[in-house]
Amino acid sequence: MGRLQDLFEKKKTGVLNVYFTAGFPEKKSTVEIMRVLQAEGVDIIELGMPYSDPLADGPVIQESSAVALKNGMSIAALFDQLKSFRNEIHIPVILMGYMNPVMQFGFEAFCKKAAEVGIDGLILPDLPPFEFEQSHGEIMKQHGLDFIFLVTPETSEERVRKLDQLSSGFLYAVSSSSTTGKEKNMDAVVSYIDRLNAYQLKNPILVGFGIKDKASFHLISGHANGGIIGSAFIHQLQKEVNYTAATQTFIRSILQ
Repeated sequence: MGRLQDLFEKKKTGVLNVYFTAGFPEKKSTVEIMRVLQAEGVDIIELGMPYSDPLADGPVIQESSAVALKNGMSIAALFDQLKSFRNEIHIPVILMGYMNPVMQFGFEAFCKKAAEVGIDGLILPDLPPFEFEQSHGEIMKQHGLDFIFLVTPETSEERVRKLDQLSSGFLYAVSSSSTTGKEKNMDAVVSYIDRLNAYQLKNPILVGFGIKDKASFHLISGHANGGIIGSAFIHQLQKEVNYTAATQTFIRSILQ
């Protein structure tokens, strides 16, 4: 059983997945922030691979991506930073990014390297299901990587069921069709999650986009298996010079 499957076996609700951009705020800060996230009780770390054109991301994450690229972060540099992270980080770690830089690295080489360093799964929002079924999914499977598809409130029931069947680890329920970091109507989000629950899907459901504080996280956790926080955490990292203290302060504001 993989780390994600093991987590959701043991914890049915209140799962906290925290996203941040690798190489932000400093090139060398990635593993140290991961260390603090684990120590403060985060369940899953979602590492963003910086890219110059992150279509699904709002201005906060876009800006962090630009800073990380300016800092010299790349997929190769990230894998170098992660080569021994499993000596101390034991929770599931997912890479989130876009197909262009992954294909430039070489898709099979990327999956092989991700598996070698100890990554559990991938989120690539611009990988079409057709391509996943034709070739990419099999390559991920060969390397023991979970793949998480995204669904939105506009996704039809038929397509939700299809993406659920193709996904492993969990299903990423985007709270609305806008980019990350925007304000959300939480009543509408709850209604949407309840609709997904009625489908009795095979994967756990984590909700992202608009989960930003203790109240929104706990609200979502009452309806889904947990939530994904990204923009609000990165905003905290932007505000404070000491990224270790910023990480501690933010996670404690959610979980304590």
